[in-house]
Order: sequence, then structure tokens, then C-alpha cells
Amino acid sequence: MMLQVEKLSFSYGEVQVLHGIAMEIPQERIVCVMGRNGVGKTTLMKNITGLLRPSSGAIRMQGREITKMPTHDRIRAGLAFVPQGRMIFPKLTVEENLRIGLSARSDGLDRVPGEIYELFPVLKDMTGRMGGDLSGGQQQQLAIGRALVTGPKLLILDEPTEGIQPNIIQQIGRVLRQLVEEKHMTVLIVEQYLDFVREYCHGFYIMNRGRIVAGGRTEGLGQDIVRQYLTV
Repeated sequence: MMLQVEKLSFSYGEVQVLHGIAMEIPQERIVCVMGRNGVGKTTLMKNITGLLRPSSGAIRMQGREITKMPTHDRIRAGLAFVPQGRMIFPKLTVEENLRIGLSARSDGLDRVPGEIYELFPVLKDMTGRMGGDLSGGQQQQLAIGRALVTGPKLLILDEPTEGIQPNIIQQIGRVLRQLVEEKHMTVLIVEQYLDFVREYCHGFYIMNRGRIVAGGRTEGLGQDIVRQYLTV
């Protein structure tokens, strides 16, 4: 397993948000976490990445417990996170945004790997442009590219298709599949776009009120589950 989450709970003060979450993410797979707004998906991702500290439970990456490990050490261990809203640096150029990821590498590489530009050719054409001048879809490609510069084993994305035009959504899906199939990467993704999940993800978990209420292979994501837990 690439990632195991065991009986994970988290509270904001006296308000418990996550209740005994248990998940297993196999290596070289794309697994999606779904659920209506406000059920705890982003909070779960922040616990996995170390931005929040769980109240109880454990997180293991390739068998190694990382529950108390600082975020920067998790990144050096091979975890990369693309947050909701992209969080690129608008006053830095595309290349400067990408170079930020180099500091997390353990091999001392001092230039942006050429494969980043192969995955997202639009970035190569815009290396000197400010991040804030890019479209939403271009910024999302930049955010994913910056995460990939770190050379991760596990890539976590929080709603990467939100507000993105359909052709870019398809490109992102193809890139994720390519990373899994050619680079042996594992992807954990928070996603609401059902067609994207069915086309590109191997497995899913559904959250409701801070708990995992369903999960399995994507082929098992039927209309009964969708109506019960995902339809607004």
C-alpha cells in the first residue's frame, strides 16, 4: 500500500470533524474521495499532508508512520499536495513558481525537469509570464507541475477540475493516468465531477458527516450511491 489511514479523527476545538477514518490507497492507482460540500474532505487531506494534526489515529506511507511528521519532511519522503484554489504565486513567473519545488528534492537537481514541460506544453511557452496572468486552467497546470517538480511518489489533489474548462479537465485526467502508468506514481484526489471520476479513477471513497460511508472500485459507483450521498 502507498497510503494507509487508520481510525483517524480530528477536531476543531470541541467540534469533531473526522470520525475514525480508515482508507487504503494501493500503489500505482488513482483513488478519489467524494462527498457533498462540508463533509470533511479537505480537512482529511490536510491531515494526510501534515497541515493539520489528527486528534487520534495513524497515517502510514509505504508502511512508515508519518502521523507526527512535519509537512516538509512528508514532502521529502515523496508526498506532494495541490490544494484547492491552486495557490500559485501570482507575482512570480511560471518558471519561478516551478523552481520552488526544487527545494524539496533530495537529489540536488537545480533546474526544472524537462518532463514537466512535456506533460504541460503550455507552461513551456509561458515560462516568463507572471502566474497571475494565466487562465484558471493554466494556473491549475502550473500548480500540478510545481508539485511534480518535487519528484513525488504520492500526489494529492484537492478538486483540481473546479472552475476549469472541459478540454483542460480531460488533459489533466490524461496526465494523471500517464503519471501512474509510466512514472509508477500514486494519486489521491478529491473530486466532485462524476464523469471525471468514472473515466480516470480506479477506486473511490465517499464521505458523509466526517465518516467514510462507501468505497470500492469505480465500476461499483452506481446511481443508488450517487443519489444517496452525492446528489444535492
